[in-house]
Amino acid sequence: MMAWRRNNVLLLLCCLFYAGFEVNALSYDFSATIECLQNPKKPQYGGGIIINPDLDDGLKGWATFGDAKIQHRESHGNHFIVAHSRNQSYDSISQKLFLHKDNLYSFSAWIQVSKGNVPVTAVFKTNTGFIHAGAIVAESHCWSFLKGGVTVNASGSAELYFESNDTSVEIWVDSISLQPFTEQQWRSHQDQSIEKAHKRNVKIKVVDAKGNPLPNATISIQQKQSSFPFGCAINKNILNNNAYKNWFTSRRFTVTTFENEMKWYSNEAYQGKEDYSVSDAMLQFTKQHGISVRGHNILWDDPQYQPFWVKSLSGQQLSSAASKRLNSIMSRYKGQVIAWDVVNENLHHNFFESKIGNTASSVFYNLASKADGTTTLFLNEYSTIEEPGDQSSAPAKYLAKLREIKSFPGNGNIRLGIGLESHFTTPPNLPYIRSSIDTLAATGFPIWLTEVDVKSSPNQATYLEQILREGRSHPKVQGIVIWAAWSPQGCYQMCLTDNNFKNLPTGDVVDKLLREWGLEEINGKIDGHGFYKTSLLHGDYQVKVSHPTLNNSFLSQSLSVASQVDDESHHTTLLFQVSA
Repeated sequence: MMAWRRNNVLLLLCCLFYAGFEVNALSYDFSATIECLQNPKKPQYGGGIIINPDLDDGLKGWATFGDAKIQHRESHGNHFIVAHSRNQSYDSISQKLFLHKDNLYSFSAWIQVSKGNVPVTAVFKTNTGFIHAGAIVAESHCWSFLKGGVTVNASGSAELYFESNDTSVEIWVDSISLQPFTEQQWRSHQDQSIEKAHKRNVKIKVVDAKGNPLPNATISIQQKQSSFPFGCAINKNILNNNAYKNWFTSRRFTVTTFENEMKWYSNEAYQGKEDYSVSDAMLQFTKQHGISVRGHNILWDDPQYQPFWVKSLSGQQLSSAASKRLNSIMSRYKGQVIAWDVVNENLHHNFFESKIGNTASSVFYNLASKADGTTTLFLNEYSTIEEPGDQSSAPAKYLAKLREIKSFPGNGNIRLGIGLESHFTTPPNLPYIRSSIDTLAATGFPIWLTEVDVKSSPNQATYLEQILREGRSHPKVQGIVIWAAWSPQGCYQMCLTDNNFKNLPTGDVVDKLLREWGLEEINGKIDGHGFYKTSLLHGDYQVKVSHPTLNNSFLSQSLSVASQVDDESHHTTLLFQVSA
């Protein structure tokens, strides 16, 4: 309660502004190019540790890998290296390097092939095996930008080369870069990125009625709502389990995804008999607690996850049934979900394409945009950031699918989103994760990590923290959902709690990061000039100021920290009057 018995006025002045953020480390270059260009750009980081990265010094530093022949060429004043007369996929150019176990390496190169559109992969041969650093679908007559990354599990010599299964093409390479960063530098990139993209500096001034500073006032700032959606999947077990409800709603999560309850096989187990009772109840629960829901999923391209009756349908029957399914769920939940996973995992699978035709996914996104044109329609796929060696869903293949859908008649203006499932079964390759997101971010489409989990291992919690930090700090990631819906029989791949809803080490990581990302209350003292300065993540806060003149009471006011400030009108002035 405010103390109204004293004739006094306090002015709480909150000034929000952007400020520079200095880091004692080489800055990370988040840029990526997804257009095929007539000439390659200069190598990132000046080439890093690559010798002769722009090929202006002949073939210096470069050698043959396999049985290819290599040649130094020039076109339009640009020098590059060519591997030709290839008989094996790995016949290529190469450069020998020394890689350190504790470094994280950002890799990039510009690639062209002599004919057609051909996948080309950058590979590092090390003493412990072959490591894929990234891949691109290279074209003839223009240069494509390959961005990737690599870490090694032991320090030692390595050899960079490029491979393509199409041995009839020449591989042209230019502007190669391999830049090492220490773990400390990598963490500084994360901190810098959060500071620039997700935070604002706040300056609070406390004065009396005459405008004089009131030093020694104390201040507390409590986050009420984060602007960054962070959540965890749930399933129907939560409906009748109070312990599960209490744990989940304890100021942890602002968004969720239903594990199975919105899927076709759950809503229409038997043809023509729709049942949304469970998903309705779960949606009512999330509404009661102010938790947003991603619509997951309308259709699933994996044949093993179709309702049993679907598999026997003819192509025309399947087209009709799938369209009916799409319109049924989207009309029911329109305006109640923040995203739709329209055709799940349509890079790895093609059930609908094989039955209906190659444009099946494009048609479904067209229908979805007509059913709900205001909600973002996501592709949702695995291994895009988890597995550099999985070429089915590499960023280049993801981009190709996005272009395919957007180029379908009527799809030019649909709202597409990029869903990266993030099911990790191996230690995360952080440079590859970051570079893959950089590449996809060049589309301008919203990006979410939609199903984050980590396979059980002694380092499970450590790996989870690394992945969550990487996702949360990337300037273009707009939300994260962890895939850890609880079941008494165990979770899909990773749980956050035991069956008594006591945190496991993974749950402790989540809570630690949530405190770091704004949940922990900030307390401090106003300085001698009446100021208090801090940096806050975007979101809504409650600010309380106490001073001896308030007789053990305090002043309280809400504060919204938005993502942009263009002029002085965005500054917030809060005036309090305390009277006798």
